[in-house]
Amino acid sequence: MGQRRTEVLRAAIELLDEVGLDGLTMRLLASRLGVRASALYRHYPSKQALLDAMVAHLIVPPDGAAPPVEGPWDERLRAVAIGAREVMLAHRDGARLLAGFQQPSDEAVAAFDGLVAALVAAGLSEDGATVAVDTVLAYVNGSTMEEQTRKAGTWPREKRDRAFLAGLELIIGGIRNSLP
Repeated sequence: MGQRRTEVLRAAIELLDEVGLDGLTMRLLASRLGVRASALYRHYPSKQALLDAMVAHLIVPPDGAAPPVEGPWDERLRAVAIGAREVMLAHRDGARLLAGFQQPSDEAVAAFDGLVAALVAAGLSEDGATVAVDTVLAYVNGSTMEEQTRKAGTWPREKRDRAFLAGLELIIGGIRNSLP
């Protein structure tokens, strides 16, 4: 990725954290960078392309440590779910941003397919495994979006974490009960 393109991406993420997803406009981003909005379209052909690039950038762990690609399916699902939630919570409107992506990166597709393959290896049909992985990811997104929308509400983080993990374990338990 070019240096200027990376600069635009980082500025967009900073702006997201400051003004939220609704306030993130190409015009405001351009103003922040000291350029005209049309200049941004040299790097990203549309706002959606920029948002997709932001998602792709955010889901890559900063330390480069990817979720486990081996090990029991439930540990892998749990690690992906917890990691995705942490990424979403680290950024204002992070869950809304991730929910709105349209072009998943090759890495995201490979991670999804790897989770499906782990569940197929455990005994689920491909369709069942796809539904299971999609359900976990939808839970993570919906739960985190609710958490962010309520501005963390009145629950302390520790209580929210416990509630999230309890819901995740219900889904994983349901998947486990679906296995032959």
